[in-house]
Amino acid sequence: MSSIAVRPIHRAVRFYDAPIGKKAVMAVTGVVLFIYVIAHLAGNLQIFASDPQQINRYAAMLHSPTFAGPLWTARAILIACVVLHIVSAVQLTLQNRAARPVSYYKKADVPSAYAARTMIWSGIIIAAFVVFHILQLTTGSIPGLPANEIGPNQPDARANVIHGFQNPWVSGFYILALVLLCTHLYHGIWSMFQSLGISHPKYTPGIKRGAAIVAIALAVGYISIPVAVLTGVLSQ
Repeated sequence: MSSIAVRPIHRAVRFYDAPIGKKAVMAVTGVVLFIYVIAHLAGNLQIFASDPQQINRYAAMLHSPTFAGPLWTARAILIACVVLHIVSAVQLTLQNRAARPVSYYKKADVPSAYAARTMIWSGIIIAAFVVFHILQLTTGSIPGLPANEIGPNQPDARANVIHGFQNPWVSGFYILALVLLCTHLYHGIWSMFQSLGISHPKYTPGIKRGAAIVAIALAVGYISIPVAVLTGVLSQ
């Protein structure tokens, strides 16, 4: 391999070795995952449509042969982003601790400090929830929580979601994971702007408020589904 071809690789490795490189990877992968969270919520909220079968038609469309290629491509990208996001976060945390053995946070910024301290643990819990969610609704591998189908490549999404959330433990785990996810998003959104150099006493408070509004709106949207099931608003 020529030295000309190797140089860009070396530059990329050196860039990633620096804290700013890991932050850039976290920012890019975070944006991709953030877009997915919004798109996933838009699909999930179809369970509130006036036509009870709307969400089942949506699920059937995603599982149709036409969407098989794009769906698996999207899944591969999401998995890669999750792995890169977690690896970058862990490496950055270890790198920061090595550079500053005694951590500190400004007391005047308690919410953001709390979000930052829980980033790793919330990420682990969210990852465990995603695995559980897939086993519950996609593969039907959890006893008592089957992933029923109306027909080939036609999951009974509405019945599966309602049946799953009728279990208070499942709903509780879902709500906990979503609260942690949105805490994670709150910190991630505004810290991304800081990583990009957009940090100023005049703008940062507004960015933090915007991040909080987005995170709360997403949490309310997702949590509304198990709450609606538990209260009987949504039923089979």
